[in-house]
Order: sequence, then structure tokens, then C-alpha cells
Amino acid sequence: MIDLDARLDSVIGDRTAKPLQKAFGMQTVGDLLRHRPRRLLERGELTNLSELRVDDEVTVLAAVLSAREISHWDRKKARLQVIIGDETGRLELIFFGARSFYHAKELVPGRQGLFAGKVSEFRGTRQLAHPEYMVLKEGDELAGAEADMYSAKLIPIYPASKEARSWVITRAVWLALSQLDELTDPLPIEIRARHGLIGLDAAYRAMHQPESRAAWGSAWRRFKWDEAFGVQLVLAQRRHASAANPALARPAKHGGLLEAFDAQLPFELTEGQVEVGEELAAELAQPHPMQRLLQGEVGSGKTIVALRAMLQVIDAGGQAALLAPTEVLASQHARTIESMLGPLARAGQLGGADVATRVTLLTGSLAAAPRRKALLEAASGEAGIVVGTHALIQEHVQFADLGLVVVDEQHRFGVEQRDALRGKAAQPPHLLVMTATPIPRTVAMTVFGDLETSTLRQLPKGRAPIATSVVPVAEKPAWLDRAWQRIREEVANGRQAYVVCPRIGSSELKDEMAQFEADMADYDFEQEPSRRPPLAVVDMLEILSSGPLQGLRVAPLHGRLTSDEKDRTMLDFAAGRLDVLIATTVIEVGVDVPNASVMAILDADRFGVSQLHQLRGRVGRGGHPGLCLLATESPQGSKARERLDAVAATADGFELARLDVEQRREGDVLGVAQSGKYSGFEFLSLLRDEELIGQARAEATTLVAGDPYLAAHPLLAAQAAVLNADDRTDFLDKG
Repeated sequence: MIDLDARLDSVIGDRTAKPLQKAFGMQTVGDLLRHRPRRLLERGELTNLSELRVDDEVTVLAAVLSAREISHWDRKKARLQVIIGDETGRLELIFFGARSFYHAKELVPGRQGLFAGKVSEFRGTRQLAHPEYMVLKEGDELAGAEADMYSAKLIPIYPASKEARSWVITRAVWLALSQLDELTDPLPIEIRARHGLIGLDAAYRAMHQPESRAAWGSAWRRFKWDEAFGVQLVLAQRRHASAANPALARPAKHGGLLEAFDAQLPFELTEGQVEVGEELAAELAQPHPMQRLLQGEVGSGKTIVALRAMLQVIDAGGQAALLAPTEVLASQHARTIESMLGPLARAGQLGGADVATRVTLLTGSLAAAPRRKALLEAASGEAGIVVGTHALIQEHVQFADLGLVVVDEQHRFGVEQRDALRGKAAQPPHLLVMTATPIPRTVAMTVFGDLETSTLRQLPKGRAPIATSVVPVAEKPAWLDRAWQRIREEVANGRQAYVVCPRIGSSELKDEMAQFEADMADYDFEQEPSRRPPLAVVDMLEILSSGPLQGLRVAPLHGRLTSDEKDRTMLDFAAGRLDVLIATTVIEVGVDVPNASVMAILDADRFGVSQLHQLRGRVGRGGHPGLCLLATESPQGSKARERLDAVAATADGFELARLDVEQRREGDVLGVAQSGKYSGFEFLSLLRDEELIGQARAEATTLVAGDPYLAAHPLLAAQAAVLNADDRTDFLDKG
């Protein structure tokens, strides 16, 4: 007998194992049995052939209706024509060559079978050319396990390949299950009983050899639980370990920077900002590290909440580091914080307040002299707030007393970068992770399950509404002309505008397209091979400057500009010396120019839902109404247009975040695409399984609270250790 770790080739034979290894990377019996059926087919309920699409690789269950041998003097042109189907549709099977006539002995009218191949079309008729097939015979024509395998009422259909068809996988699975020892279940029996879960051994057998759809559903539920519970165990252990770590308490100080800052604020904080601020203040005052995620609607004022937390830490003698993903965003943060602090940011300088600190910017492109100055201010403690990019985590960057790490747009960073910055503190620093992309509750529980979550929904007073409209370029080209007119009208009224393009533009179109497609790969966009390349900043700059926007002060902004060029462009735009920025998504977050009132997003269908929501949040930030125009060539009724219509219909980022997750591969929502080794959950859906994830989280929390190292549950401990060590779980460390 065998277990899940047995080598696959030793169980099913090298000849069968090799194609499974090549197609799916299967090495062990466990790999094979975790390859779940895509669906179940039921004898008598034939596949609806009318739904098949050309070029699809399919496996269908159908009945043979007719078989006709068509002879020809040229034996190569002889063919066997078989028609399969039922009243819902027909599909032609075609076999060429006189030697193909032997298939007629198997494909007898009235018999059912599984047929696999690529759907093609010839003269309006859909067909499979030289398909592989498995006839489901009745009676005594098959013996033993083979008879059991194909006499079952429910037939599992597996994700397959040309080398390893579904029935090949079925044979391998049955052979493995017939030799498999009864599995020891790592999930405590009391948890299984509370939640009505079947045992692990029964789950594997019901997944591959279901007696009913209900049994198959029970197996699915058990494997969903295993996925959710495994992740939640790891997160619970991390929460427990974090709570046990000592940290220097940073309580609020009377008469300090924070009180001085609040006293000079020219506006009232929203109720949400006050509430979240009190949460952060209380946690910073504790002798163990704060671990908190701050998410909020676009423009909800996360920066000021984070700044108030930084000032509390500075009042308590510490420093704060703000890690931003791009130099544009880091520079914007530094300018914004200095502007908000005013004299409070000019310690030791002319015009500085009595109670003050310094804000220092540290990026990779700084010249030698300002870089040395920034490094010295961080190391000496002269700078209370250090804002930077990846440059902050370099080995030679030191802090006097790092008390708070703020990570902005956390999804742009890996765990190593985050931990490298935290490692620069003498004791574990407090951590505040910020995201401007609202996160559905189940995603927050899974991706950020080791963090407490704070949410800002309320927008500050004075925020103007943003109107969003779809511009259907292909159907109504005059609407695009009108879009350019609207930009000119806004500029004439003293406002400014953004034009956003998907690409930068270069002679290296192939390389840039590959990068663009990689960046967008986690979205379920329609594949249209004939589509033109996405519009580019460089091209549109020339077209617009000499055409619809001629005479306006226009400049580009993208990632290939030098740091000085980007800073100069942003400063000129913020100061009103430019009318229009033609940019990539480098402006997606953090860019705050209150005078900008209109944005045109070209090829808007090339962006994801949350990305569009983030982009339009760059306008309407002052007292002027905002306008966002989503230009697209996608036709009405397409998925892309539905996505754009949804963005235009609501300004609720949380509603759009849910839609975003629905349209993206959930594994990539977890942020694991970078590893290239993990495609996400096989059974669990972060949107549909909210109740189950909540139950698993509660059980994991209780179990770890009483037994942090799972000493009483060695099998669970081993699974958690593997999950913790595996680079597939980088997504768990996003906090």
C-alpha cells in the first residue's frame, strides 16, 4: 500500500506518469489526487454541443448517431465521417485515410463515449479532426476496475492536455486510489464535527469516485476548508508571535508635535479620521508592535491619519519611515507632508517652530551630496520622518530610533523589502500598511489576516463629485473630439487636465508590449489577437500637441524619465505652469493637484476596475467638480464595456473592489503572481466563501491561542511549517 508521498511513476508506471509530469508537474500520488475534476458528466445527460467554440480544446460526452465510410481511389483521401450528439446539437468527427475505417468498429451508432480534441470548422460545420475517444461500453465488454471506472453514473472530467487526456488521468487516479492506505486526518475531529466536514480519506475518494453530486459537493467543501484553515493557522501563529514580541511603547505626549499640528489644521478631521486616529494612538502606546492595515476610499485622507501617527511616535522620541513604491509618489508624499506641517517641519531652520522636526527624502536617484545629507539626517535622528523608495532598505541606510514603518501601496512590495526596513529598528517597530484600493472583507481576512484592519469611507468636506462617462470611440468618434474640447474648456477656465495612456511608447514595441501584458495578466480581459497595440504617451504627445490640444502647455510623465525630469514636471504641473499631463499610470496614486479637474483615459478597457477608480481619483481633489472620460473601442455588450459602464455608474470603491476581484484571477489578487509558482486557491473562492473563511479563522485563532506551536497536532504543525517556509506564501507577508 502507498501514501500521498509515494512517487507517481512507481505507482502508475513510467509511461503514464511522464505525460502527467510534463503537463502538470505531477511527481507524487498526492500531486495526482490534488488534480481535481473540472466538472462531472452524467450518463444520459449529454454535453450541449451547441455551446462549443472553435479552437477550444474540449472533452465531451456524446452519443454516436451515425458512421459513414467514404472511399476514394487515393487511400489518403478516404475518410470516416462520424456524427455525434443529441437533440441539442451535432458535432462531426473526421478521420482521414483508409486505415481510419477501423474506428467504425468502435463508433457504433447508439453507443456513448468521451471525445477529446480541438474544435474546428469546415464549411460551416463544427468538427473534431482525428479526435481521441473512449467508448463507454455496457455489459461484460470491460472487466474489473476498468468496468467500474466507466460504468459509474457520474464521470469526472479533468483539466487535461493533448498528451494526457481526461480518461488517462481517470485511469491513473483509480489505480492510485486502489493502492492508497487510509489517510490519517490532520483536522481535529471536534472541528470536523462542528462544521459537518467529512474525513480526508473520504474526501479524496468522493472527489474522484463520487457516488452522487452531493458527495462530490461534500468533498469540495472539505478541501475548501483545508485551504482556508491552513492559511488561517499560519496567520494566527503570526498574530500570536507578533503580540508576544516586545516593542517600545510610543504614547501620546501633551504639548508635543501632534497637538501643535492639530491646532494649526485649517479644516476639521472627518469622524472616520478621528476614530481611526484613536485606534492607532492606543496601539502605538502598547509595549508590543502595532500591526494595522489602513484602507480607504480614494481621497478619504489616509495620509493625514498616517502623519498624525508619525508625529505621535516622534513625540515619544522615535522616527517614522514612509516607504513608497515610486519616486514620483515618494516625492509627492515628502512635499505634501512638509506642506501640511509648515513650520513644524523646519527644526533648526529659520522660521521653524519651537516644537518641530525634519522631513527627509531618500530615493535611488539622489545626487551624492543630497544623498549624504539625507543619510546623515536619518542616522542622527535629526529627521523625524524619512520618506523614500526601495533606497530606504539598502544596507548602509541607518536610523537613530525607528519606531514606526508606514508602507504605502503595499501591493507593490515583497516581504523581503518590508522586513528589511523593519529590521533597521533596535526593537520591532510599529507597522502601518496603507492601501488606496478598497479590499473586500474576505480578501482582507486572507491576505492581511495577520493585521487589524481600519477603514476610511468618509470623504473630507469640500470634495467635489466626479462625473464619469464612457466615450465609445468606434461607435461615436465625434465624442472623442468633444472630449478634447472639454479639456480645452477646463483649461480656459483656469483648470488642468490629465490624459492617461497604457504605454510609454518606444521602438522596442515587442518588449514593452510583453511588459504591459505581464502587468495586466491578472485580469480576465477578452483576448482579441487582431487588436492594435495600446496607445502610448510618446505618440499621443505628438498627436495632441499638434492637433486637438495645440497651443496648450503639454508635457509627458512616465517611468522612463529621469528623477529630475519627473520632479520638474510634477512641480511645474502643481504650480500651474503646465495645462495637461500626458502620463502613464505613474500618476495612479498619491499625486495631488487640486486644480486638476478633468482626465481622459485612453484605451480604458486595457485597465482593471480598481486601477480606473484610482486614476480618476486624481481629479476633483479641490473645490472644482471632476470629470473622467473613459475612451474605448470595445463594442457595446462586451465584457470590457460592462466593466467600464460599472466604473461610470458608481463612485463606491468598495463595490468596485468586489467587481475587481470577480474579474481577476484570485491567486493574483493575493499578489503571488511574482513567484510564478502558485496560481492561487484551487477550491476556495475569496468572494463566495466568506462564511467558511470566517469560520476557519475563528477555529484557527482558538486553536493557536491554546497551543501556539500546535504541539498537540503534529500533522497540522507540519503543514503550517511547510506553508510558512514555502515561497508560495509570500502573499501572507504583504502586511
